[in-house]
Amino acid sequence: MKNNYRNTISISLAYLFLCLFITYVSSQSLIRQITDEFNTNLKEEVPYVQAHQEISSRHYNVSHSKTVTGMRDRRPSTYSYKIETNIVDKFETRPFTVGGYNWILHVYLNGNTKDGGAGYVSLYVAIDKSGFNDSAHQEVYADLRFYIFNKNQRKYFTIQDTDVWRFDAFNTMWGFSQVLPVDTFKDPKNGYLYNGEHCEFGVDVIVPTLFEQSETFSISSSSDKYTWTINKFSTLLKDLNSPVFSLGGKKWSLLIVPAGYGSGRGKYVSLFLQLSTNQRRAYEYIYVRVKFRVINQRKLSNRESELRNWYGRTYSWGIVDLISFDDLRDSSKGFLVNDALIVEVELKDISTTTYFP
Repeated sequence: MKNNYRNTISISLAYLFLCLFITYVSSQSLIRQITDEFNTNLKEEVPYVQAHQEISSRHYNVSHSKTVTGMRDRRPSTYSYKIETNIVDKFETRPFTVGGYNWILHVYLNGNTKDGGAGYVSLYVAIDKSGFNDSAHQEVYADLRFYIFNKNQRKYFTIQDTDVWRFDAFNTMWGFSQVLPVDTFKDPKNGYLYNGEHCEFGVDVIVPTLFEQSETFSISSSSDKYTWTINKFSTLLKDLNSPVFSLGGKKWSLLIVPAGYGSGRGKYVSLFLQLSTNQRRAYEYIYVRVKFRVINQRKLSNRESELRNWYGRTYSWGIVDLISFDDLRDSSKGFLVNDALIVEVELKDISTTTYFP
């Protein structure tokens, strides 16, 4: 009897321990699963947080295809920074003001390794976003050009981007991580490091404003004509002006030179199209394409010449060899009939410029 009781107790205790063990293992598995999921989520979140922080403070990678480098004589126009020690390799200037904002030049003599600049001199400009009226949405666009002085050539090595840089609350620093190889910069023979430890950097910061004035240029086709009959042509002793007429919305007149002008003098009749006064602004140029014709009064072929030119400082353009004296004298050709000469000008194209404001 005692043995059966003991066996029953032993079996009960064994069952109890088994249940406790299963419960413990299950709880550990559940805890491990929850912990793993938490760690996994945490790991997934970390790159996002880091990326956001990186973007917010140092988002300044630039495509090499947009980078322009060269040497120039002129010194920086915005800020110059001379360094007379090589003990420190990272520098930043005091704030300087351009376009109503404060800026700071950052210099990494041994490169900004966080931006792929290892082995290169790195240069950046940072904006003080406290100057933004609305820091969450305001944007400032700037053109940047960085300088490194070369004492040997007495010139400045420059690097810039072909595009404008956009600064905002999340992009406060822009520049170049790979400006010049450190080996090139630190070799005194190359002239960037001189007098032992001296070097000079600079930057141009230009904050462009949106244009307030503009203009639009266009060309319109036309078929407007003006015909002028000149009676008693052979009796003309001097140049003759036609009445004023309209073509393409402008006032014009014709000038005929019976004796010829320039290379046509003594051999040809010359004809000019003159723009009347007050038909253009002082700075405006008007492009014109016209056809000059001498009308054949016997219904044969007209004599035709084309003129393409700009009316600006010069208000009169024409054809010096419109028709020869020989053709006029030959009555069979039909250009001069009953001592009357008929000329015509046809407007083909004329430009219009609209100015704002």
